[in-house]
Amino acid sequence: MDHGPGPYAEFEAFVAGAAGRLLRVAILLTAEPSAPSGADATTDATAAAEAPAARALLGGALARTYANWRRLRGDDPYDHTRQELCAAFARTGRRHHGGSGVLGRLSPLERLVVVLRLYEGVAEEVTAAQLGLAPERVRALCDRAVTGLRTRPGAAPGPGREQGPDARRKEAA
Repeated sequence: MDHGPGPYAEFEAFVAGAAGRLLRVAILLTAEPSAPSGADATTDATAAAEAPAARALLGGALARTYANWRRLRGDDPYDHTRQELCAAFARTGRRHHGGSGVLGRLSPLERLVVVLRLYEGVAEEVTAAQLGLAPERVRALCDRAVTGLRTRPGAAPGPGREQGPDARRKEAA
C-alpha cells in the first residue's frame, strides 16, 4: 500500500528496513526455533511463519509504534519499537518459559537481559532503567545467563575452557 509522501510512508520505510532485525529480537525473546545463521530471505520468511509468538509480539509492538508515529519526531523509531517489544514480552514472559530456540534454557527475564545487553548492545544502565531493575541485578542476570549458556548439561569442557583446579593439576602431573 502506497500512502505517498508523509508520516505513514516513513513508517512503511522504517518497517521495511527494521522488521527483519526486530523479528530476530522477538524470536530470541520467545525462544522459538529460527532459521540457521546465513539463511536467505526465503528461509527467514519460513522461520517467521514457524515463530507465531514472535510474530504476534512484533505485530503488537509495530502497531503501538504506528499509533505513536507522529509523536516520535526526533526519537529513534527502532529504539521505541524495541522498547515496546520488550515491554510486551515482559508482561507475557511467563507464557514463553522454555522453548527450543538458542536461548530456550534461560528464564524469560534472563532472555530479556541477554537480548538487550548482548544482542542489541544496550547499556547496562539503560537496560536496568527500562526493566525497572538495579544495574547490579542486570549484571548478575546477564552473568548467570551467559554462564548457563556456556555450560551445556552433560557436555565435556571444550579445549581452551577452564576445567577447574583439579583437572589442571592432573594435566600438569
